[in-house]
Amino acid sequence: MTNSNATANAGQPDPITTEVVGSSLIAAASEMGEVLVRAAFSTNIKERRDTSAAVLDPTGDTIAQASHIPLHMGSMLGLVHAIHERYPVSDIELGDVFITNDPYSGGGTHLPDVTLAAPFIVDGEVTAFVANVAHHGEIGGSNSGVPDIYSEGTRIPLIRLHRAGQLNTDVMDLILANCRLPNERLADFRAQVASLNMGLQRLDELVARYGVDTLHACLRRLEEQAETQSRAGIATIPEGTHEFSDRMDGDGVDDDPVPITVAVTVAEGQITCDFAGSAPQVRGPINLPYYATMASVYYALKAVIDPTLPANSGFYRTIRVLAPEGTIVNCLPPSPCLFRSDTAQRIVEVVLGALAQVIPERVTAASNGAVSGVYFLGRRADDSYYAYIETLGGGMGAGAHNDGADGVQVHTTNTSNLPVEALELEYPMLVERYELAPDSGGPGRHRGGMGIVREYRMLAGDAQVRTKGDRDRTAPWGLAGGLSGGVSRVVRNADTADPTELRAKEYDLLLDAGETLRIVTPGAGGYGPPEERDHEAVLRDVREGKVSPAVAMDVYGLTAEEATEASRFGSGDEQDITRT
Repeated sequence: MTNSNATANAGQPDPITTEVVGSSLIAAASEMGEVLVRAAFSTNIKERRDTSAAVLDPTGDTIAQASHIPLHMGSMLGLVHAIHERYPVSDIELGDVFITNDPYSGGGTHLPDVTLAAPFIVDGEVTAFVANVAHHGEIGGSNSGVPDIYSEGTRIPLIRLHRAGQLNTDVMDLILANCRLPNERLADFRAQVASLNMGLQRLDELVARYGVDTLHACLRRLEEQAETQSRAGIATIPEGTHEFSDRMDGDGVDDDPVPITVAVTVAEGQITCDFAGSAPQVRGPINLPYYATMASVYYALKAVIDPTLPANSGFYRTIRVLAPEGTIVNCLPPSPCLFRSDTAQRIVEVVLGALAQVIPERVTAASNGAVSGVYFLGRRADDSYYAYIETLGGGMGAGAHNDGADGVQVHTTNTSNLPVEALELEYPMLVERYELAPDSGGPGRHRGGMGIVREYRMLAGDAQVRTKGDRDRTAPWGLAGGLSGGVSRVVRNADTADPTELRAKEYDLLLDAGETLRIVTPGAGGYGPPEERDHEAVLRDVREGKVSPAVAMDVYGLTAEEATEASRFGSGDEQDITRT
């Protein structure tokens, strides 16, 4: 592709032009994401949409980010800086494509998320970058034992995959030789490159229409607007320092709680989040690279300051993130971080917990606080490999004006719940249960969202399985008098004479054909005293099987007659969902 040489009138752009250019950039990022999803081969991308796309300026500041996975922004925050450290600007050409997944060399937060970027060049100068992230279902590494950074997958430092439009086959061959499903990986990499080309085409059209000078002026204006809007939103939050602590329920290696602490300081149009006091980095793979911590904080504060804020660097200027090196929120190599998304969720919730002390009406109770999931790796009957990762939704925290959503991805992740038919079509397993988990939504004036139950039966033997998640001991907290939500459970062979209760984090399971694995994801906290909940809402929850008659009577105050009558319309399939 050839970038336009068009120029335009310099000077301050008018508001309409600025808005059109800004919307066009967001549309370009969104279209990049859609191209990637439609062109991808693997289930995790084409069905679950575990991908993101963005447009960055020549220094790496965010220009526009599509509404995909907020945590993926962590894979792009240091990307361009890493490119410039390795390659001088004079050595960057039209048609170059850079690739990386390394959390410790820029452009990654864990190894399955592979980031690609391409420069947009006008009149010989790098004017912007387009970038995308795709979570590859299998990127090499071991799938047994406790992971470390070397066993989590193929580690790709920031290198050039394409040079002036030509694929570096040596680099691609090296990557594919370390993957169990090379054809699937190759197809997904090609989809990522197609996505970048679409982004470059849309930028080319913008420059052809407005000229590069106007484009730059619009970008500066959009950043100024975001900064102004952010500072106005911050001004509505009482100044001061507000602290909050929560904990991870072990790291999968050690069962000791892993505390995460934040002090949120609001002062003079700026918010500082200081994570001093959080746990040192751990042996298990839940450590969070600094850029992932930043992305999680940006998400949480955008939701509270002003959800309409554009996610560009103008907003980021109003936020400071302090995270001591060598801690779980700013880990150093070679700390493992494969399952860092659970910790990212907890970052969001401690920030919201701190702000709930001064603006509870703008904050939800704790959501499910994890990205519960399971990794399967094995062989089909024809001896070919299959590899599948699935993350499962849970409860969304209740708010001052509404119940929490049931069975959804929350906060820093935004993938879909994969349809059963799509899973069973491609992998040797059956989904025997897929339903909401009764009583997992924390009671309150507004009820917390419910977790889900998903149970898999293996059709092929010797399946290597890892589970990930949290909140199996520390329940999602309620707010303003609301009660906590249900905790997670993982059960092997649940409906047999010999069921086995497992931890949320199991890194070395081997399942035979016919065995089952049931995952119950956490619910979410309720908001406000349960006795203030609308009577008809409680009856409806019982009729729909969301709340058991026992909880309806003991917590919400229904009479035995009311609970019994309402339960006649329920599912009749209640589960023992423990709340702590």
